[in-house]
Amino acid sequence: MFKMITRGSVRLVERYLPDPYIFVLLLTILAFICAMIFEGQSPYAVVRMWGGGFWGLLTFAMQMVLVLLTGFMLASTPLVKRWLDNLAGKARTPGRAIVMVSLVGLAASWINWGFGLVVGALFAKALARQVKVDYKLLVASAYSGFLVWHGGLAGSIPLTIATEGHFMQDEMGLISTSDTIFAFFNLAIVVLLFIAVPLVNYWMMPSEKESVYVDPELLKEPEDDPTLSTHRPADKLENNRVISWLVGFAGLAYMFDYFLIQRAGLNLNVINFSFLMLAVVLHGTPRRLLICLAEGIKGCGGIVLQFPFYAGIMAVMIQSGLAASIAEWLTSFATAKTLPFFTFLSGGLINMFVPSGGGQWAVQSPVAVASVAALDADMARTAMAVAWGDAWTNMLQPFWALPILAIAGLKAKDIMGFCVIQLIVSGIIISIGLTWF
Repeated sequence: MFKMITRGSVRLVERYLPDPYIFVLLLTILAFICAMIFEGQSPYAVVRMWGGGFWGLLTFAMQMVLVLLTGFMLASTPLVKRWLDNLAGKARTPGRAIVMVSLVGLAASWINWGFGLVVGALFAKALARQVKVDYKLLVASAYSGFLVWHGGLAGSIPLTIATEGHFMQDEMGLISTSDTIFAFFNLAIVVLLFIAVPLVNYWMMPSEKESVYVDPELLKEPEDDPTLSTHRPADKLENNRVISWLVGFAGLAYMFDYFLIQRAGLNLNVINFSFLMLAVVLHGTPRRLLICLAEGIKGCGGIVLQFPFYAGIMAVMIQSGLAASIAEWLTSFATAKTLPFFTFLSGGLINMFVPSGGGQWAVQSPVAVASVAALDADMARTAMAVAWGDAWTNMLQPFWALPILAIAGLKAKDIMGFCVIQLIVSGIIISIGLTWF
């Protein structure tokens, strides 16, 4: 029964899901129409909102690109890749490969979403080189680990509201990560997903007849160019480990001071800095890092092209009042107990139009704060409901699958049918966790 449902979901998505770029264009048109119909905005006003907001999130977009690139560079270091290859060697059956890639994706995404996407993709390729397993499900399983990112160490909403000077501080104050990321209800959700996601992926395994395999030779990693000259002084500098180590270890010394002496907290810039310095040290030479950078940039194309469109959509959603109307409508059914659940649903819906944790918090935070005040509800739990809503519908919204698809060499339609099943299962788990734990 479960495999039959999965088969139907996969076939439906493969037939009807367009390329993510077409998806964002359709969402743009839908946002225009909804703003005009439900908020009474004129076409001219909507176009002005959209165009005015198109470049409004360049700083945040650059942070997101750096999260991906620094995660990719760290995951592609010889040390991490050897660890992935050795780990892949322990997966001797297709079922074990699916479970292992799910767990690795979950663990890495909990640490950092960019790291999780990259490690998941690279581990999926390492597994496919050693085990005969359905490649589409393998990559989908790696991506399903992304579900936990916003409840993890790099969650942009819990990190934002824990940072001094955040834009809603006057209304809600500072909320420590001990009340969000490390709260019991959040850790319980994470633990349950660590159990459920691998099991669901395992249960979705197609029969050998229906499985899609890939030639292991096509998945080999590119080697360094052996023809590069090292006779020029400049070439020798590019292959000099001392330069990288001096700068890299200086960066790690700063992180030691930042965390252990200053006892400062996590934020996106600190995470990017940490990953970059580790990559500089572990790659050894500047040349190796630059080769890796050139490879990692390929996965950023979809983000660079599509993020401004989502920024434009976000501007329409916010300035027209459409996002607030959606959030207010869903939370209007809530009590103090159920507010996180309805906030989670609204977060999942809004994420389809604004697939950015920071951008989504900008949209939903005024409504969330006002609702918490009116109902005397839990602010930390409600904020995490927005975060989980944002993470949840990424199993349907293909935007953040772009990096892992670029690395794996697949299309969104190849994996999203499996992800829809994870959407349903994880939605139940997160809803229960936010309401009852």
